[in-house]
Amino acid sequence: MGDRWHVEVDRSVCIGSAQCLHHAPGAFRLDSGRQSHPVEPDTDASEQVLAAAEGCPVEAVAITLLGSGEAVFPPEE
Repeated sequence: MGDRWHVEVDRSVCIGSAQCLHHAPGAFRLDSGRQSHPVEPDTDASEQVLAAAEGCPVEAVAITLLGSGEAVFPPEE
């Protein structure tokens, strides 16, 4: 079994570009205010979700390992 991730979107940073939906259409949705939300905050690790986080122009998407809380994206400096 692979890693499990916890995905969060900082809605104070999100600009509603919908890049996360472009990269991972099943993993994110926009609300009526065009703010992104993860469909399932706790999810299996996937290249699409990582691409969505990396593709966010304002880095509003954060991914941590479920359980340990270790940063997956953005990487810790």
